[in-house]
Amino acid sequence: MELHTLTIHEAARMLEKREISAIELTDAVLERIHTLDPLVDAYITVTADAARQRAKMADQMIAKGEGGRLSGIPLSIKDLICTKGVKTTCASRMLEDFHPPYDATVMDKLNAAGAVMVGKVNMDEFAMGSSTENSGIKATKNPWDLSRVPGGSSGGSAASVAADMCMGSLGSDTGGSIRQPASHCGVVGIKPTYGRVSRFGLVAFASSLDQIGPLAKDVTDAAILLNAIAGYDSRDSTSINRPIPDYTSGLTGDIKGIKIGIPKEYHAAKGVSESVTAAIDQAISVFKNAGAEFVEITLPHTDYAVAAYYLIAPAEASSNLARYDGVKYGFRSPEGQGLLDMYKNTRSRGFGAEVKRRILLGTYALSAGYYEAYYKKASQVRTLIKQDFRNAFEACDVILAPVAPSPAFKIGEHIDDPLRMYLSDIFTLSANLAGIPGLSVPCGFSTEGLPIGLQLMGNYFDETTLLNAAYYFERQTDFHRQKADLSRALNQ
Repeated sequence: MELHTLTIHEAARMLEKREISAIELTDAVLERIHTLDPLVDAYITVTADAARQRAKMADQMIAKGEGGRLSGIPLSIKDLICTKGVKTTCASRMLEDFHPPYDATVMDKLNAAGAVMVGKVNMDEFAMGSSTENSGIKATKNPWDLSRVPGGSSGGSAASVAADMCMGSLGSDTGGSIRQPASHCGVVGIKPTYGRVSRFGLVAFASSLDQIGPLAKDVTDAAILLNAIAGYDSRDSTSINRPIPDYTSGLTGDIKGIKIGIPKEYHAAKGVSESVTAAIDQAISVFKNAGAEFVEITLPHTDYAVAAYYLIAPAEASSNLARYDGVKYGFRSPEGQGLLDMYKNTRSRGFGAEVKRRILLGTYALSAGYYEAYYKKASQVRTLIKQDFRNAFEACDVILAPVAPSPAFKIGEHIDDPLRMYLSDIFTLSANLAGIPGLSVPCGFSTEGLPIGLQLMGNYFDETTLLNAAYYFERQTDFHRQKADLSRALNQ
């Protein structure tokens, strides 16, 4: 078996038994990046020297019997999570040479666990997008079909996992930015409950919606990564101080008696491809065979979710991105005369088109005379959406739905149609508005051989039930074991 193909739990077992070393594992992944990333374009920064140093330290820990499940495991990190001394660009010209003076809390936790960061991966600029085409650096390709998008905004994370250019990754999810690329790239991705994972050191897009989470090759690996990063952090005012279960010990595969809700609004949604519908129907059959009980539920304010999200998220982005003014840090335009010229030129040149579009939308929604009509009304709709989910979870344990209306689309296909791009998040963004956890697990393939993800959503802080349901499904199928074949592209 080639080392780069291992899952985290397989590699951890071999490392513990001293069958392989962390430096061998890291070198195998770095070689994979060297070979494949010119095709996939997942990485913005590769930290080869630092990775080898950390791998040597991990080998020493393991030799002393001090290693854990992540000791010596090569991971990629989305490039909006602060890494001390390592460039963190948010895929934007605005931060093209920003080197944070501190680590994000999740990085502190990964470093303490002995994980090896092999690099920072591409994304839509400031996490604003659904295809990674809005990156200010380059467009990442889907390893399953290099002419298609990997999804977004955590497209680099999903693509790096799918192409075996890391063993797992951290992404962020504001409206589906972990689950949608996980679906498009055939990997597992989980957005935890809002407040479960610290956001300290996460460069903010929309602070009431952003949440860090793992992308991995299977559910067990996702649980291992979530174990490592979850927990209370006093430096994050939105962090929730609740006990953290061992998510891996909750992976029993026993789902007898589980109640699964099917939202009638999602099941009857227009614009869903036949391939997605067929894959979801087949997934339902898998759960029925286990004796799961299915109940029809209603989320009556679903039709307002996209509109509410695209008022709340841009409004918060407008506020958060006001700090990039060319004064404190980041890019500053050398052109123009006077302070106002400097502000205007810096923000005009430093931000890409999609970021500027959302700043304008958000600033308008917050402006005098419009705040109550737009932002306040959207916040009220959000409260109704939260109540919809609370009501639904009185009748079921898990909600089952598609992740995206279609498999991965062609690069450039939606780039000139922002509304169509926004609608690709129609099934995912409600979970962010409500703050509940959600995950994507591979559940099938389209007629063109493209991966399709199944979305499962759970009650607040009940990631255990969510992961276990996905684990059961994974054990009954082999979709997660199928790999993208890049050999033909390499030989061209």
